[in-house]
Amino acid sequence: MGIMPCRFRSVYIAQARDYRPGGSKDAGAMEETKMQELRHDRASRPLESRTALVTGSSRGIGEATARALDEAGARVILTGRTVPDLDRVAAGLGNEPIIIPADLSEAGAGTRLAEAAISRAGGVDVLVNNAGFPIRGAPEELAEADLDRILAINVRSLLMLAAGLGPTMIERGRGSIINVSSVASLRGPIGRVAYTATKGAIDAMTRALAADWGPKGIRVNAVNPGIIRTAMFESRQEDMTAVAQAMARRVALGRLGEPRDVADVIVFLASDAAGYITGETISVDGGMVHAMTAHEGSG
Repeated sequence: MGIMPCRFRSVYIAQARDYRPGGSKDAGAMEETKMQELRHDRASRPLESRTALVTGSSRGIGEATARALDEAGARVILTGRTVPDLDRVAAGLGNEPIIIPADLSEAGAGTRLAEAAISRAGGVDVLVNNAGFPIRGAPEELAEADLDRILAINVRSLLMLAAGLGPTMIERGRGSIINVSSVASLRGPIGRVAYTATKGAIDAMTRALAADWGPKGIRVNAVNPGIIRTAMFESRQEDMTAVAQAMARRVALGRLGEPRDVADVIVFLASDAAGYITGETISVDGGMVHAMTAHEGSG
């Protein structure tokens, strides 16, 4: 008699489940809840455990940016010329902010600020070059001393600060630099030739730095704010209501921008959500430039 072939049957052995309160079912639910909370924390605090330096952070866009970065989990280094204002901003932050006063118009100020940031915080993960100096007037009225000052603050200090902090980002294998430019670099407004020149330089430097440092893990982008309601802007207008209404009519979204509108874009560019964006200049102007161009084109 021949040998009968063996038949193998797959056997599924179910793991015993404990449905009692506190059993494996509850443990699984608790684990899922923890995972959801972790995902929520990452979404709401995308810059947790990172350090960000914001120049000109005592007011306006810089202050709004410092607050937004703090809310996103970053430890913020505040810097500017007015210490009482920096103290006021720091009092509203929750992640152990650092204050480093600096006057970026001085020769060597960008390099010294970078060295101080490395000494106090070990370097930074995010650099927001926000400090800027405006000059208004006809080209024939421009004085060489004014040009030297605006170039020192808006261009020289920005590049030297980035150059000073870049190596620490390279060591960490990541970094995000956001330069605050202006839609002036796109439009060339009347009576602002020196200011426009510096903002055009910032846009160009942004692209060049992105090309140099992209292979080393550093992203470099710029934001180009439009008309933003800051204290500096409002202090120059005698009738703010009339001015705001007139200017809002030039904006596609029908309103002037707020500092937080710019700050939120900066936080996005600083985060991993923008991990494949570099060398870009992003206008935060409510569609003003496009609306003006369309209006001109409709002739």
